[in-house]
Amino acid sequence: MIVRAAPQEYICGQGCWNLLEHHLERRGISSALVVRGGRSWEAAKGYFPDFKRLELQFYRYGGECTYAERDVIASEVTRLGLQAIIAVGGGKVSDSAKAAAALLRIPVIILPTLAATCSAWSSLSVMYDEAGTMVGFEVFPGSNALVLLDPRVILDSPPELLVAGIGDTLAKWYEADAIISHLSSPSEEIALAHYAARRCRDNLMAHSAEALAAQESGELKDAFVRVVETNILTAGLVGGFGEDYGRTAGAHSIHDALTILPETHRLLHGSKVAYGVLVQLVLEGKLEEIGRLLPFYEEIGLPATLKDMGLSGLTREGRLSVAARAVEPSASIHRMEGTFDAVKVADAMEELESLVSALRARETAAACR
Repeated sequence: MIVRAAPQEYICGQGCWNLLEHHLERRGISSALVVRGGRSWEAAKGYFPDFKRLELQFYRYGGECTYAERDVIASEVTRLGLQAIIAVGGGKVSDSAKAAAALLRIPVIILPTLAATCSAWSSLSVMYDEAGTMVGFEVFPGSNALVLLDPRVILDSPPELLVAGIGDTLAKWYEADAIISHLSSPSEEIALAHYAARRCRDNLMAHSAEALAAQESGELKDAFVRVVETNILTAGLVGGFGEDYGRTAGAHSIHDALTILPETHRLLHGSKVAYGVLVQLVLEGKLEEIGRLLPFYEEIGLPATLKDMGLSGLTREGRLSVAARAVEPSASIHRMEGTFDAVKVADAMEELESLVSALRARETAAACR
């Protein structure tokens, strides 16, 4: 195991982006390429500080974290003779910037505009192809140099992206526990990952509804900041300390498999992961836990079924294709106890549809009494 627990420095606080030039100067950095998104930049650019002494160049990333995009960013940095990369945006912007910085062996600074993944924290990038299908991930030997998290910026982001972040982060507990709970004597690092994963679940179950209400009203409340930091910091600690024992298991295998369907590319990462959590729980035989989670999913708007994601037309053959991708030899589902094949996973997907339908019918009947 290699512990990659955290960025070199992390600051969370309203207005902390204004410290950016100071922190670059502390590092001896006099020039940088700002890699930014599109819509996220339009929403956040008012918070981006004016620079008085340092040289900045700007680059709008191409919309997908691919190896080709990584190479274009790296070429821009080299062509312009710059010393660092600053990522301003969501997870794919951060992942693209991290991959390019790792290629060039230069510092990367992350200014997240969303709390939809822990990308701002982690020292890895999830890589896709041009069509949006996940092809793998790259883990880097160096940590992110600096993360400046301004919760006010996140408050202005679309609420559905925070919901997706909650779904992705909730999976930290279910995936880490599926692996770690079967270890006879977890190392101290893995024990810390397990604790952080539990903290993710407990924080989100306790504070998500209040956080989303605060975002809707535009109020920077403690519950909102706690959920944002859980999605970025606490979630990042799970993989940072636990590595393969704390990163992904069945839920992310289901997510990765769903990306082979073009119609899922419109869905957010965390939404697909949240669905994957429930499929994983079926595979583990933890049906009662699905009953406990379903009201939470419905309260905050996470999908629990293929139908919820607009995929009710997926045939048995289509489910088997997705399931076959989910159980490829390198898939993280095999970190769990047991053996898994395409038929078993496709059956679990179908069982989940029936189970959730029955639970919802029971809830409706109870409400009508």
